[in-house]
Amino acid sequence: MFARLGRLVVHHPWKVIGLWVVAIIAVVAAAPTLTSTTDQSAFLPSHYESIRALNLQEKAFPQESAAAALVVFVREDGAQLSEADTAKVAAVSAALDEAKVEGVTGIHPTPPSDNRLVQIVAVQMVKQTSASDTTRSDAVKELRAKLQDQVGDGDLKAGITGQAAQTLDQTESGEKGLAIVAIATILLILVLLLVIFRSPVIALLPIIVIGAVSSTVNSLIAVVAKAFDLEIDTSVNSILLVVLFGVGTDYILFLMFRYRELLRAGEDPKSAMIGAVAKVGEAITSAAAAVIIAFMALVLSSLGMFRALGPALAIAVAVALIAGLTLVPAIVSLLGTKVFWPSKAWRAEPKGARFAAVGAAMGRRPAAFAAISGGLLVVLGIFALGFNPTFDLTSGSTSDASESVVYNRELLKGLPAGATQPSDVLLQSENGVLTTDQLATYRAALGQVDGVGQVGQPQLSTDGTIANFQVTLSDAPESDAALDTVAGPLRDVAHASAPQGTTAVVGGITSIFVDFKDAMNRDYSIVFPVAAVLIMIVLGLLLRSLVAPWYLMVSVFLGFAATLGATVLVFQHIQGDSGLIFTLPLIMYLFVVALGTDYNILMVARLREEAREGNSPRDSAALAVRHTGPTVAAAGVILAGTFASMMLAGNSTLAQMGFAISVGIAIAAFVMAMFFTPAITALIGARAWWPGHGDRTNPGPRGESADVGTPPVATVDQAGDTAVRRG
Repeated sequence: MFARLGRLVVHHPWKVIGLWVVAIIAVVAAAPTLTSTTDQSAFLPSHYESIRALNLQEKAFPQESAAAALVVFVREDGAQLSEADTAKVAAVSAALDEAKVEGVTGIHPTPPSDNRLVQIVAVQMVKQTSASDTTRSDAVKELRAKLQDQVGDGDLKAGITGQAAQTLDQTESGEKGLAIVAIATILLILVLLLVIFRSPVIALLPIIVIGAVSSTVNSLIAVVAKAFDLEIDTSVNSILLVVLFGVGTDYILFLMFRYRELLRAGEDPKSAMIGAVAKVGEAITSAAAAVIIAFMALVLSSLGMFRALGPALAIAVAVALIAGLTLVPAIVSLLGTKVFWPSKAWRAEPKGARFAAVGAAMGRRPAAFAAISGGLLVVLGIFALGFNPTFDLTSGSTSDASESVVYNRELLKGLPAGATQPSDVLLQSENGVLTTDQLATYRAALGQVDGVGQVGQPQLSTDGTIANFQVTLSDAPESDAALDTVAGPLRDVAHASAPQGTTAVVGGITSIFVDFKDAMNRDYSIVFPVAAVLIMIVLGLLLRSLVAPWYLMVSVFLGFAATLGATVLVFQHIQGDSGLIFTLPLIMYLFVVALGTDYNILMVARLREEAREGNSPRDSAALAVRHTGPTVAAAGVILAGTFASMMLAGNSTLAQMGFAISVGIAIAAFVMAMFFTPAITALIGARAWWPGHGDRTNPGPRGESADVGTPPVATVDQAGDTAVRRG
């Protein structure tokens, strides 16, 4: 099938390129705009308590809103606020109110904190109507500009924090981070491909091809998001960019390495490209299928952010695969050997024997290689037991120098840490109006909860049947302590202390994070096993084996554990962070398992090919490392490097994600695929292919070998020397 595809593309390159141009224009023109959201509540199902509280709050108080932003005033010298300072705060507040900033519904100064170090002005805003609604962000920008004009150069300084301000800073930080990631990714690909192939043409090929199809990917994602009402998280854009360029470049590398190998064997350029598509097509299609299946397993998640992330990344990989098997061969078939210009190195096999030496050593001592590489994975995996999830999605996605983060720290000098985003306890009566005694008794009970800083006066609905108690926690809303308070004593007391004939629910961002944690634990138990089983099926179909998929998935599991352990070691033990972003294990599992399986598939497919040439299991492993090692190494460096570029984005969320995925891919390429997998396969021998006998030569339809045209490959003798033979 792939040989026919190769012939079709190579013999009709202009038609293929033309079809791509028409498809890109048509898809982009017809697709809606891709929007994203930072509203965490948009990702949870409606049955969770935090979402039930949110819905009840919107029903009972449709015209009311909690403070979307907080203007924080402190003295420049850090001293207590004087009466003149508080008068200045009142004047500034009045001036901001008179400015009638669009989207602002109320500006209310509050008394100074008990220690008089901080005074805040609460800013109420209209509700956000959609993911593309920028009214709140625009209001924060305008308020910040007017605030600085009003404060001037006096003794006071002021800044804006709170949810709307944090969302704005998070979005701006994400946009800057995306630009940095894009530039770093492109530069990295250019530099590494120049080093590998010494040709600016090949170096530019992935940039041009992937850049051309990226608009199609975004448009297709927008179509799917609209059709299935999916909420796209803002972090998807950075991940999507890296996946598209990283995976796309990998597939192009796999193709170009085999193309160069066939040219060196004496094939003419067109035949070499047809042979490259035929030889590599099955492997990279199977690898892409494993990635797509793993990503699509996310549709089983109970969290909307992952249900949207899965199809988005699956679309990116599918488009990268199709482009790699059609558009790239079409372009290269037109260029011929000029694609390697000005380098002449493609004409001859390099004299360096690093991978030949590694392969020869493995062929002689596979048990030692398996033990050392497996032992390294196990040692790193032990650190994974210390993983502590953190739910700080706001400051973790924003630069520490951003205004919302800076003035959130100032706020903590005088108010409880939970003041920026208080929790809401809603009490609903089923038997008429709530009485004053009921409200007072209930408020007192909430105030006795450990971890609660203060409880505001109840806000009653118009009919008097629903009361909202604003609860300020003693700890930061996203902290482990705050989550423990809400998940345990606050919810317990809120439910148990509700007067007879009433019910209570706890809402707010901390309650949302509590439910996120519960949903994630549920997803771990479903998505992980389903993805693993589906990937094993792909491996079984590719290798026609029931044995190989098992030890391949064991190696991937060890790689996952080692990756998580390495991330815990660096960020929690060495850097001293309290924990890692709570979504990291799921994202890392999918990337390490899915993308890491790429390299296992490529290595094992070549190992099977060498076995079909009649080589022993140990010689097959040696030859697979000899020929596929450079491809896996180059692809691993590029893909790991592209993900590592996320560490330059300027926030801890992307830094942790970039580090974890890049290390995971490096482990997958340089430990699992390069050493552990071929060593284990060599030890198992022919039984690895049971019951399909994938190591036996498959005759062609007319009795000819299906591997006719295989380029010269090297056999390895017991001394480690290489000899060239024709397959």
